[in-house]
Amino acid sequence: MKKRRIGTSDLYASEIGLGCMSLGTDEKQAIRLIHEALERGINYLDTADLYDRGLNEQFVGKALKGKRDQVILATKVGNRWEEGKEGWFWDPSKSYIKTAVKESLRRLQTDYIDLYQLHGGTIEDPIDETIAAFEELKKEGVIRYYGISSIRPNVIREYVKRSNIVSVMMQYSLLDRRPEELFPLLKEHRISVIIRGPVAKGLLTERPLEAASDSIKQHGYLSYTYEELQTLLPNLKKQTALHRSFTATALQFCLYDPAVAVVVPGASSSEQLAENAAAASASGLTKEEYEWLREQTKTAIYTEHR
Repeated sequence: MKKRRIGTSDLYASEIGLGCMSLGTDEKQAIRLIHEALERGINYLDTADLYDRGLNEQFVGKALKGKRDQVILATKVGNRWEEGKEGWFWDPSKSYIKTAVKESLRRLQTDYIDLYQLHGGTIEDPIDETIAAFEELKKEGVIRYYGISSIRPNVIREYVKRSNIVSVMMQYSLLDRRPEELFPLLKEHRISVIIRGPVAKGLLTERPLEAASDSIKQHGYLSYTYEELQTLLPNLKKQTALHRSFTATALQFCLYDPAVAVVVPGASSSEQLAENAAAASASGLTKEEYEWLREQTKTAIYTEHR
């Protein structure tokens, strides 16, 4: 599988990664899927301390016994929960980050994290304090690089200006093209985009639209009504079917812009994993295909948190 460099780091990630959040809570199944991903050439694993209250990190750690040097391991911090209480709260403080990383290392059974990401962020955060925490962890050798996972342009701009982030993780797909407004800024500063949500809750796969969730049927997806999706998706599938699967088209669309380093779809079955991995070897989009797909879908900007 082809690899791309993440920002100015020495991390070279497979173009398709594995979003571990969707692995579920069956340990054997989760570990098996992670091993399958490695066998298919995927070397980028993305998890978070929040996923299943740390259980996801534990599964990843167990799966990587004897294989740690084969992967780029990314996890996240900032959403804090307390044992015995429901829900979690946002805590980007230096003291919490430096405490939380120790717990992530323990669950992941490793002594370093390749890419440590702030799992959100607001403009009211103590941003310099947060950055200081990451910088200290780098000096200590606990993390190799850091980035943020955020869709807030104002927050992203502050980290671009004030920190040494190598990546920004954002939700991006054919149906959610909002991050494109930030691509020029990130390319200028040699900061990579890591993509989550590239198949838009399964809408951009071979799965029939009728199998979509009740929420999508009632409320649509982002700026698309369900009726619009009923017209748009069959047309996209029909026009791209000769060249590759619809899933591959969706993932290759995300990979088209050089700002993107890695696309991270989730997988809860071997079939989904195989389909995602196969997209990496599918033919890339021509300029004409890419432009046609852009013409068919809506452009939008972030109207909040600018």
